[in-house]
Amino acid sequence: MSENHNHSHGIFGKRTELYFSFLSGLFLALGFGLDKLGDFESYYQLIPYIISYGFGAYFISQEAFQKLRKGLFEIDFLMIAAAIGAAYIGSWAEGALLLFLFSLGHALEHYAMNKAEKSIKALGNLSPKTALLQEGNTLTEIPIADLKIGDIIVVKPHTKIAADGVIISGESSINQAPITGESMPVDKIPFPKNQAIPSFSDIDKDHTVFSGTINGDSALEIQVLKLTKDSTVSRLIKLVNDVETQKSPTQRLTKKFEIVYVPIVIALVILLCFAFLVVDEVFDESLYRAITVLVAASPCALAISTPSAVLSGIARAAQRGVLIKGGKALEDLGSITTIAFDKTGTLTEGKPSLKQVLAFNDFNKTELLQLLYEVERLSNHPLARAIAKSIKEQEQLEDANLASNVQAIQGKGIEALYKNEPVYIGNQRLMTDSNLVVSDAIETQVNELLGVGETVMLVGYQGQIIGLVSVMDIPRKTAIETLKKLKSIGVKNMIMLTGDHERVGQAIAKQIGLTESRGNLLPEDKVNAIRLLKERDGKVAMVGDGVNDAPAMALSTVSVAMGAAGSDVALETADVALMSDKLEMLPFVIGLSRASKRIIKQNIFISLGVVAILVPVTILGLTNIGLAVLFHEGSTIVVVINALRLLAYKEE
Repeated sequence: MSENHNHSHGIFGKRTELYFSFLSGLFLALGFGLDKLGDFESYYQLIPYIISYGFGAYFISQEAFQKLRKGLFEIDFLMIAAAIGAAYIGSWAEGALLLFLFSLGHALEHYAMNKAEKSIKALGNLSPKTALLQEGNTLTEIPIADLKIGDIIVVKPHTKIAADGVIISGESSINQAPITGESMPVDKIPFPKNQAIPSFSDIDKDHTVFSGTINGDSALEIQVLKLTKDSTVSRLIKLVNDVETQKSPTQRLTKKFEIVYVPIVIALVILLCFAFLVVDEVFDESLYRAITVLVAASPCALAISTPSAVLSGIARAAQRGVLIKGGKALEDLGSITTIAFDKTGTLTEGKPSLKQVLAFNDFNKTELLQLLYEVERLSNHPLARAIAKSIKEQEQLEDANLASNVQAIQGKGIEALYKNEPVYIGNQRLMTDSNLVVSDAIETQVNELLGVGETVMLVGYQGQIIGLVSVMDIPRKTAIETLKKLKSIGVKNMIMLTGDHERVGQAIAKQIGLTESRGNLLPEDKVNAIRLLKERDGKVAMVGDGVNDAPAMALSTVSVAMGAAGSDVALETADVALMSDKLEMLPFVIGLSRASKRIIKQNIFISLGVVAILVPVTILGLTNIGLAVLFHEGSTIVVVINALRLLAYKEE
């Protein structure tokens, strides 16, 4: 069927084609009724059929003409030729039925395609057209296209947010469903006032908002960080428009088949027109058979079977906050049995969490916690910040300003003054270099914690080691359940590829149920790992955040990006983008992909099966044109309706 369905919509807008198809059917029924009554002049009976032809052929003939100008003989051309032939031999009802059913199949295909696009293009309408710009104490309403990076906009309660940016004042719950598919509103808080604002993708998601999402009960002040043309919404719409260029393997195969098959059908039909020279029959009988074969042999159901399923699958994914970039990704995902995962931010929370604080040598634990809090809160290191934040929350400590002179020692830890005495927090090398003795008992304890994937720092003070603190990037709450589901749907190999220490990777892999783990990998090592996995297992999916994983993701069969809402790199590099950062969407997407593949196979079987039966039967003259039309065009409608089932797909 048609590749390009962006032709002019006509008098009824986007539904014109569907209405024309119904009108074609209505006048066909009228003509058929007059036929049965038989009390009218014959040319009166033809009028409804001619009108039915007009409505049925309107869009098909436009497409056939466009393709003929490019030198392409495709299915639309065969249908118009068959309808003209049917009229020529006096089979007006059959010709009108052919055009009605073909145009209905056409219209339903476009309905499926429009539904797919609408799912995300609706986002374009979600973005408000204007924004309230704050300049000093005045608010000015301006078009969103005029917003500049750094502008401050005010968003009133229960209104749409006009730009991707960071909250600088106000707290609210934001409905992010249009972008991420999340069903529950997400609480957002202002970015800390005393910190420099980094780029949009580097800011914690608690502080960022997307254009097109809906504010909750409180007014917000937002600093614009992306121009309208670069916003997540605009980029999504562009990506959806590009989706159709990414044809699936089956689609490409059927297209090649059509290019060869259609000229063969035309040659066969021309040959059958002259069958009367060989067989004992008149020219009209040969022509009738040739036109019936033309109807029977046209592979319209085949042409429509894959694109309608692909687009329905993509639309269903979009409803759940998953962007699939084209049929190739959708089909490939369904045949994946090996998935490689990045660790940080994909299988784990991506931020360190305090695990243990142990006091040694009779040192008071409360005093140790105070020391750790006072020293670590003065450091800019992410681990130090995580430790200080956790201790403050758990112990309700107040700032006593007992620490000073914090200095980072590269690759070892930090040193500082606590109550005017030196304190060291870091690895064993730092302790040894500071002339502090690490006893065998302490070393054993450190190795045990390292063995379960924790990052351990010793604390040296007053000439001895007084305790240790450990942190760990903990697995996502949903990781174990997600991996179980993947296993149950037939994903055999699940491998973690991480830049972290081998032991950390192994510990987390064991905890969440991965089949294997590979640690200490640089980005180029991840590329080699994917190459080896492809050699071993054929097809490999790579799930990552799309930043440091981009080269490995590009090499994988299908790349899946986590938390792609707002992340430019993830949206660019990935074939599939989980907009909401939810790992648990992965089994849904793979299940949807498999359902799509099943439906594509069913559709191809139906379409080729009908052609394979009808062609020999019509060549032998065992059926009339009416039955050929009914079976042939009926199969076209069946495959479209079968494909539309994907719009209701639910996880098994």
